[in-house]
Amino acid sequence: MKRKREEVRNPKLKNDRLSKNVPLTIERKRVWDDVDVEGGDGLGLSVDIDTFNKRRKTEQSAALDKEGLTEANLKQVEAQQQVPLRTSEDGDEDLDDLDEDDEDDEDDAADIDDEEDDLASLLDSDEEGDKEGKEAKDRKAMPPPPLPSKRATSPATSAAASGTSTNLSLIPDALAAKFPTLFKPTEKPKILVTTSLSGTVHKEAEMLCDFLPNSHYIKRQRHRYNSHHFSIREIAKFCSNRDYTTLVVMGEDNKRPSSLTIVHLPEGPTFHFSISNWIDGKKLPGHGNPTEHFPELILNNFRTPLGLLTAHLFRTLFPPQPELVGRQVVTLHNQRDYIFVRRHRYVFRDKRATEKQVLGADGKPVKGAEDIKAGLQELGPRLTLKLRRVDKGIQRGSGQEWEWHGSTDKIRTKFQL
Repeated sequence: MKRKREEVRNPKLKNDRLSKNVPLTIERKRVWDDVDVEGGDGLGLSVDIDTFNKRRKTEQSAALDKEGLTEANLKQVEAQQQVPLRTSEDGDEDLDDLDEDDEDDEDDAADIDDEEDDLASLLDSDEEGDKEGKEAKDRKAMPPPPLPSKRATSPATSAAASGTSTNLSLIPDALAAKFPTLFKPTEKPKILVTTSLSGTVHKEAEMLCDFLPNSHYIKRQRHRYNSHHFSIREIAKFCSNRDYTTLVVMGEDNKRPSSLTIVHLPEGPTFHFSISNWIDGKKLPGHGNPTEHFPELILNNFRTPLGLLTAHLFRTLFPPQPELVGRQVVTLHNQRDYIFVRRHRYVFRDKRATEKQVLGADGKPVKGAEDIKAGLQELGPRLTLKLRRVDKGIQRGSGQEWEWHGSTDKIRTKFQL
């Protein structure tokens, strides 16, 4: 009671107490591998790509300041140094791909000027960047992830980027070179959905077709006369000849969906997921009916090289330009290596007097949205995925890039995605 009386007199005391009262969850205890991903693709390593990229830029800017470089010789340093991470989603040229011999070309000159501005901005780092550089030198392990008090909002709708939103522009060069078609943006995906041999989950497969835009479902059964059945490799070849971009195979156990195999055509890779907690949309309370509009896609908390590879796989399943008229959004949220898949329809309405304001990624009210509230209606289906294996090509015989084992989850505070 004494503390409450003091907080009534001074509200700042309450704010300070609540800011320190953050529960110590497993997500906050998450540990990272203190390794360098510049030499390889980083699959199977728990490395935060975003934090690693920021630390690398800070070290580069500190080295430039120490050497006393000026803008006159930045161009020479740029040609000598090699940037390990790509920072463009559309496949633009990297800093080390510029040719110094083409200075007379107007386009090349414009690109060089833009990149000189980027390096000059690294030199003009603020006080926060300098503090991060000093702290990175003192500690050996990777810094902990942001506190869970930050909300997972879209970076395009908030001034500060969310701590859980996925930065798809950070791609290791070795990973992009190994799977070039996966990281190349697809204009319009074309998906074929089928089941295991003589499968019975036809209803769930048709729901998956409604979930994935521009997808078609074909039953997979034995031939009635000679008992011939097509293998996954043969089906993938047929799909490639008919301009399909992805093959999705739904497995079952006790006549319920149990696995999901996604083959990126024409040559892979192949992702194997296990399905749990499948709930039809009609069984959800207050559910809505989906429409045929292309939905928006939200990818949350994919931070490691394996997580970025998985996020780009889901990115190829949805058109890059959603139809905002439908007001549908598909969310894939990764938490402790479990991917929660949800689909909603949203609407913006007037905020009631008893409701709280809309908070941004920094936990503060968003300016301009004081009297606005977002209403959600789940459309379904609702399911949970867990990545089990990533094959180099099609099926297990092509070799494995990554595979889950029982010892993978031996450390409770270390996650793969």
